[in-house]
Amino acid sequence: MIPNDALHDLRTFLGERLSTGKSDLSLHGRSETWHAEMPPDAVAYPKDTAEVARIVQICAAHGVPVIGWGVGSSLEGHASAPRGGVTVDFRHMDAVLEVRPEDMLVRVQPGLTREGLNTALRATGLMFPVDPGANATLGGMAATRASGTTAVRYGTMRDQVRGLEVVLPDGRIIRTGSLAAKSSAGYDLTGLFVGSEGTLGLITELTLRLHGQPEAVSAAICAFPDTAAAIDTVILATQMGLRPARIEFVDAATAAILNAHDGGDFTEAPHLLMEFHGSDTGVAEEAARFGEVAAEAGGSGYAWATRPEDRNRLWSMRHRAYHTILASRPGSTAVVTDVCVPISRMGEAIDHAAADIADSGLPGPILGHVGDGNYHAILLVDRASPEELSAAKGLSDRMVAHALDLGGTATGEHGVGLGKLHFMEREHGAGWDVMGAIKRAIDPDGIMNPGKLIRQN
Repeated sequence: MIPNDALHDLRTFLGERLSTGKSDLSLHGRSETWHAEMPPDAVAYPKDTAEVARIVQICAAHGVPVIGWGVGSSLEGHASAPRGGVTVDFRHMDAVLEVRPEDMLVRVQPGLTREGLNTALRATGLMFPVDPGANATLGGMAATRASGTTAVRYGTMRDQVRGLEVVLPDGRIIRTGSLAAKSSAGYDLTGLFVGSEGTLGLITELTLRLHGQPEAVSAAICAFPDTAAAIDTVILATQMGLRPARIEFVDAATAAILNAHDGGDFTEAPHLLMEFHGSDTGVAEEAARFGEVAAEAGGSGYAWATRPEDRNRLWSMRHRAYHTILASRPGSTAVVTDVCVPISRMGEAIDHAAADIADSGLPGPILGHVGDGNYHAILLVDRASPEELSAAKGLSDRMVAHALDLGGTATGEHGVGLGKLHFMEREHGAGWDVMGAIKRAIDPDGIMNPGKLIRQN
């Protein structure tokens, strides 16, 4: 519990923007997946960096945990509060602070969502490309080093963050990075905080790279006889220099669910979904060449379209896929895998996972970002069945172990949180201890998002 003195100090300047209501606490203790609800003791709603710093200073003085919150779209329990404390909700810090079109940069507050940023950029001819599917906040995306469907062309959050403003565990405010395109000045503190999952400080401002809105966009879809043919197509197309903005994979089970529950018209076979960005001529040529590569690998039904309504329908269906899959088994929750492997081993990894899922008897559709070797199995479990949850977690662990054997990682984009903590030592070895040393140096009292990412004392 939070000491009464700390609650009094927080209420003194936050007033009604400090909540201890049961429904508010419950909301801020939930996860999008199987993780149990772990609510904080209070939720603070700051309006600026100075208020964030004051919140952290009060919490530090009383040894109270501090957890950052965007919109709660993370999948590994990142924003839960296993030790109670204060959740800092950034919904009131959602402004575009400055657009610098000549530098192709923008400064934003952390509570702004990626869709909100792109809406604000419409008249500039620029866009922010990282698309994890969920309309996540930019602060949360930086904290988890998110990526998504467009990473194959534009990169992940690691590639877009030029600089940060961060409130440290003692309440100090620092700035990392600069407006320059490059720097050799000291440690890369920006890179340190991107992906730190709120364990080192709270991000209160971001300077982000922007990209030009493409002149033309087309989307394409193609069915394949098996997973290997689809992955071979991606590898060959990449080797030929083709650079789709998106290359997504859905297996036959996912195709069947999208048909039954979201109005899809897929053949029940593995598919690639692509999107091409560029000039009118360049997009047409790239789409045609990709179709030729797909046909040589046994692909069929290759079709591409440029009408916005057709493209939007395809990608909105893809973005809804997680919730559509959940709805296909009423009353279920999901254990969501997030392994990433060298693309040369992706077909092997997916086939290995599919065979294990089939043997388990659990529903487990597979989809993912094959352009960069990242796939997800959505393992559906009955909320009321501890046995099914245990079986699904075992499946997930075996997928991670196999990915690590192939030279991959436990998480390509969702982050560690609580769910992947037990694989950190195997993946990083002594490097995990180095992460712990950094944590202790910056946050010696361990108040920032405790229980996540690093080895626990």
